[in-house]
Amino acid sequence: MKKWLEPLSTAWVGVRTHKLRSALTMLGIVIGVAAVITLMSIGRGATAAILANIESMGSNLITIGPGASVGFGGVRSAGGSAQTLTQEDAEAIAEQIPYIAAVSPSYSSRLQLVAGGENMNSQVTGVTPEYWEVLNLELANGAFFSDYDYQCGAKVAVLGSNVKETLFGDADPIGQQMRMGSTIVRVIGVLESKGTSMMGLSDDAVIIPLTALQQTVAQRTAQGERVVSSIALPVSDEGQADYVAEEITELLRSRHQLGPGVDDDFRITSMEEIASAISEVSGTMTLFLGAIAAISLLVGGIGVMNIMLVSVLERTREIGIRKALGARERDIWGQFLIEAVFLTFAGGIIGVILGYVASHLVASIGQMTTVVSADIVILAVSVSVGIGLFFGFYPAWQASRLNPIEALRYE
Repeated sequence: MKKWLEPLSTAWVGVRTHKLRSALTMLGIVIGVAAVITLMSIGRGATAAILANIESMGSNLITIGPGASVGFGGVRSAGGSAQTLTQEDAEAIAEQIPYIAAVSPSYSSRLQLVAGGENMNSQVTGVTPEYWEVLNLELANGAFFSDYDYQCGAKVAVLGSNVKETLFGDADPIGQQMRMGSTIVRVIGVLESKGTSMMGLSDDAVIIPLTALQQTVAQRTAQGERVVSSIALPVSDEGQADYVAEEITELLRSRHQLGPGVDDDFRITSMEEIASAISEVSGTMTLFLGAIAAISLLVGGIGVMNIMLVSVLERTREIGIRKALGARERDIWGQFLIEAVFLTFAGGIIGVILGYVASHLVASIGQMTTVVSADIVILAVSVSVGIGLFFGFYPAWQASRLNPIEALRYE
C-alpha cells in the first residue's frame, strides 16, 4: 500500500508547494470542462424539449400533407402549396383504412384579426371536432367547439395564448366577439401555451370549425372537392403504423389517379420518423458543440505540459538529490505524471461543478431546457484525466532521464 501512496504523497507536496502555479495550471482544464458540460447540456436539453413536444401529440400520430403537383410545361414542383388533398380523401381514409382511431382534416389561412382597438395577422385553422383529441390539445379557459357547432358551421373560435394576450390583454375573452377577415366570430376558448408544435400550430393560431372556414376562404378542386391543408390521424395499434401508411398511399394514389412511375402528390409522415430524425441531427449538433468546447481543453492540456516542463526545470536539483538517494527513473517519472493527472483531475471536478451551475443558470435565466446527464460528466472528467496523462507524459519522461550528477550541479 505504501508503494502506491508514496508517489501520491510526493505529487501532493509538489502541488501544494506551488499553489498559484497549480491553480493557473488547472484553470484551463476548469474552463474547458465547464464549457463542455454547459454546451452539451444545452444540446441535450433542446433535443429533450423537441421530443417532449412530439410525445405530447403521440408517437402514433401520422400526418398527410400535399406534395408535388404538375405545373406549367409539365414540370413537377414540390412543396406544401399544391392543392392535392381534399376532405373527401380524409373521409375515404376513415371509411376504408383499418387501425385508425380518428381522422381530422384541417385547412389553414392567414387572416387579419381585429378586437376593439387591437389587431394582428394570424394563422386561422379550420378543423373537425376530432382535432382536439388527435393533437392532445389542452384548454386554459372556455371550451372547444362541439359536433353541433361543426355541423352548423358556427362562427366560434378558440384562441392561442398569444392571440388572447394581444387582442384582449388581461380581460376575459370568452363570449367576446372579434373580426376575422370579413367574418365576425365569437370566442369560446383559449388554448394552453405550447409554443410551436410539429403540426405548425403555434400560440399565435386561431382554431375554428372547418365548415365555418370553408364558407369564407376555403377552396375547391376542379372536381368540386373541398381542399384541405393536411390530414392528421392517430393509429390505434402502433405496430400497424407502416401497414397503415402503405394502405393510405395506395388509396390516395388510386383516388388521385396516379399511374405507375408517377410520383406521389402527397407526403405521409409519422411522428416516430420525425423523432428519429431529430434525435440523430440533435445528437450530431450536441457532439459538435462539445467538440468546440473541447478545444479549450486542448489548450488547457498544452498549458499543463508547459507548466510541468517549467516545474522539471525548477526542480532539477531536487530530482538529482532523489536519484542520488536511490530513486529510480520510474519513480521520478511516476511522480511527475501523477502530479499532472492530479492537477487535471482536480480541474475536471471543479469544472463539472461550474458547468452544472452554469447549465442551471442558462435554464433559469435564458428560459432554455438543459440536461446534465451522467455520461456527459464522466466523459468530461475522463477527457481531462486523459489530457493529464497525454500532456504530462513528456515532462515526466524528461525528468526521469535527467543525469543525477548534472542535476546536482544545476543551480
